[in-house]
Amino acid sequence: MLNYIIRRILLVFPTLFVITVLSFAISRLAPGDPAELKAGVGSSQGLSTGQGRDLNEKMIQLIRKQWNLDKPLFYVTTIEDFDDDNPKSFFSRLTFQWNGTKNQYHIWTANVLKLDFGKSFRDNQPVLDKIKERIPITLTLNLISTFLAYLIAIPLGIYSAVNQHTIWDRISTVTVFILYSLPNFWIGTMLIIFFGGGDFFDWFPYAGLYSNNYESLSTMAKFTDLIWHMILPIAVYTYGSFAYLSRQMRVGMLEIIRQDYIRTARAKGLTENVVIYKHALRNSLIPIVTILAYILPAMIGGSVIIETIFTIPGMGSLAFEAITSRDYPIVMAVFTISAVLTLIGILLADLLYSVVDPRITFGSKES
Repeated sequence: MLNYIIRRILLVFPTLFVITVLSFAISRLAPGDPAELKAGVGSSQGLSTGQGRDLNEKMIQLIRKQWNLDKPLFYVTTIEDFDDDNPKSFFSRLTFQWNGTKNQYHIWTANVLKLDFGKSFRDNQPVLDKIKERIPITLTLNLISTFLAYLIAIPLGIYSAVNQHTIWDRISTVTVFILYSLPNFWIGTMLIIFFGGGDFFDWFPYAGLYSNNYESLSTMAKFTDLIWHMILPIAVYTYGSFAYLSRQMRVGMLEIIRQDYIRTARAKGLTENVVIYKHALRNSLIPIVTILAYILPAMIGGSVIIETIFTIPGMGSLAFEAITSRDYPIVMAVFTISAVLTLIGILLADLLYSVVDPRITFGSKES
């Protein structure tokens, strides 16, 4: 297993290289110029239509130089000859120029290897400091909701599979399908309207994680206030996950309890609880373990809408603000962290396979 882990870790580096190159290119080649936004121009479209032509070009160039936006994008760039009299084909008119290490991607990568994601284009604050401030909030909400989702989904899926075609199975199936089909932004809005001070019940706070008088509260009161603010966001995080997980658990359990070795266990006189929880449960968890690989990266991507709705200062809202303001350093930091979490999730899922199913090995047996 150690050799397998080492091989997978070594594969992380080329995978991250490809992901960061693509992310870097997409973020940089998108329309618009953050230097113009910083200098006061709302969009590049405004320049092309004649608006903002009195902009101080020296200020734009100074900003671009400060942010290394005046340098080539990658190690190699193309120069195109668009002379109409040139009979050569499009590709034959391309010439390549080597830029060495003086390019935006190399500078960014060299800094990231030193855990320096640069400074935010918006407020000139270190990106790493902003991430350290926000990522604990997102991780806490997601870990709690993931734990609750698995805690609800596994027993629900098992019970539904064991009692297939009963009235309870039909009710739970319909309920879960309805929950899974509802978008989280709609559920979040409905929870705010009904339980967050809308037209019905004012039971829970609907914005932020702390009350205005949070600093003046006692330690226990602070903890209670924090939990009270987290109830609605965690409910939105949890409902979709447990609905999907319970269906996967039900399908996995139904497939296992129809296997021959389960029939053999029952024929030997084992109790139903022993058959289900000792022999069937372990193998039926394999689909659930697979889903775990996608939960870690979804912590950031799935948090964008929810944190925006509930005004939570987490990684999701940070990513949304960075994308709308073309804050390249934060965007690339979020992409990189998401990629690392994805690779960690895949490795963790592979290792858990061997835990739930001892038949799975990661090394070749010696003859």
